[in-house]
Amino acid sequence: MRGAKSAKMVASAIVVALAATACGGGSGESSDSKGFDPDGIVTVRSGEPQNPLQPANAKESNASAVLSTLFQQLTDYDEDGNIVYVNADSIETSDSKMWTVKLKDGWTFHNGEKVTAQSYVDAWNYGANIEHGQTNSSWFSDIVGYDEVHPEKGKPTADKMKGLKVVDDLTFTIELGSTLPYYEYKLAYDPFAPLPKAFFDDPEAFGQKPVGNGPYKFDSWKHNKSVKVVRYDDYKGEDKAENGGITFKNYDSLEGAYQDLLSGNLDVTDGIAPKDLPKYESDLGDRAVSQPMAAIQTLVPVFYQEQWKDIDPKVLQGLSMAIDRDTITKTVLNDTRIPASSFVPPGVKGYQKDVLGEAAKYDPKRAKELIKEGGGVPKNKISVQYNADGGHKEWIDAMCNSIRQATGVECVGDSKPDFATDLELRDKKQVKSMYRGGWVLDYPMNANFLRDLYGTGAAGNTGFYSNEKFDDLAADAEKTTSLEESVKLYQEAEKALAEDLPAIPLWYYRANGGYSKQVDNVKFAQDGDPIFHSIKVKK
Repeated sequence: MRGAKSAKMVASAIVVALAATACGGGSGESSDSKGFDPDGIVTVRSGEPQNPLQPANAKESNASAVLSTLFQQLTDYDEDGNIVYVNADSIETSDSKMWTVKLKDGWTFHNGEKVTAQSYVDAWNYGANIEHGQTNSSWFSDIVGYDEVHPEKGKPTADKMKGLKVVDDLTFTIELGSTLPYYEYKLAYDPFAPLPKAFFDDPEAFGQKPVGNGPYKFDSWKHNKSVKVVRYDDYKGEDKAENGGITFKNYDSLEGAYQDLLSGNLDVTDGIAPKDLPKYESDLGDRAVSQPMAAIQTLVPVFYQEQWKDIDPKVLQGLSMAIDRDTITKTVLNDTRIPASSFVPPGVKGYQKDVLGEAAKYDPKRAKELIKEGGGVPKNKISVQYNADGGHKEWIDAMCNSIRQATGVECVGDSKPDFATDLELRDKKQVKSMYRGGWVLDYPMNANFLRDLYGTGAAGNTGFYSNEKFDDLAADAEKTTSLEESVKLYQEAEKALAEDLPAIPLWYYRANGGYSKQVDNVKFAQDGDPIFHSIKVKK
């Protein structure tokens, strides 16, 4: 289960990923139940969520990991990219535009309230409404009536989207503005979770003490310290918890988390700092994790700053060619990354190699020529914002040195104390020049790394890039009723991005992490999160 729960901005430089178990796959390897404590608590490395714990208000990894334990959506998908129904009993369409959803009966929220079609429709209408300030509201933009509840200017003219209709307690319909053949995939993402009636009484209070429908229920949130969830025994899904709960423990550095792992004060870390990479496999033995995942690291200019307004793409192409990806990934990152040559990582439908062409190749001479041809880097200086708690300093310093030596353009890191602070500055349009981008898949299709990051107004587009040609190509990719055809058309849209370079792809993640001697059956999903429900705590 939870093969890829959420597309999200990634906090860490190094994120874990193992082959995901299929949805409803149970606990994986069998083991003697007498050797495990079914009520044992698992501690997991994390950080402070940026926003209240509301499903449509989280687009980063710290909050998303917590929400994945508390809420369950209609669908998920397995490691082969196949849709699996979770809270949905069926989802049907004849034209990829009108969808009928039937829910499984018997599901309840943690307060005992029944999960109904109304629970979904009310939640989505709330999430879409511009007045509620939900960071992931754009994920509802496919639905008819979104423009009325979320207008580009002014106040909403409606409080409900016309495209959502409740048929009966367990059935509702979704009408989209145009065809979208992969819509089922999107429904696995956090914003599409249902909400109980209590949410609407006081959304802010609910965000501090959420009530979900997932395998765990909320216990406590000590800000900047930890979030605790405990097993929900009446959970109706197949992924029932095999432990007593999860404690998401905040760390201000990967180094600190690793030391706690070694000393037995932490059970699972989803990141290893660059300085610990050369030794962690020998330290942890078979408890060390190293495997690719579908995620990408990028360098993102913010197009609202004067420095990048109307910039000639040749300048960005030159900066890209000034980055010695091979050397940085082999030395600073200890071969835990794969140099990127496209916007879409391997393992995702529609991945195509070498889309960037020469822009992904290290060539100091050509880099300098392109920057000159494009009119130069304004101010002849760039800064790269990043979160200090994610293990980024070393590679950002190395990247800046590479740019400086190749082109003479001054490059410096702009460190922020934690990921929440980093994201706040992005959302408020207060990034000075560029920022470190990291994105892990929500659904295994190239659209998720293209439209959801570079489409005008997309929630993940915090560089605020806008290109009419790309938007039109993306729209064409969604007008077809064929999933395969949509993937092909998005490949053409990706080629258009390569011409403009709205972000500079750096490398694909090769994940690294580990777990303690106190736990077993630790597996990770494609999105890098532990599969929490299957972790077992030793007695």
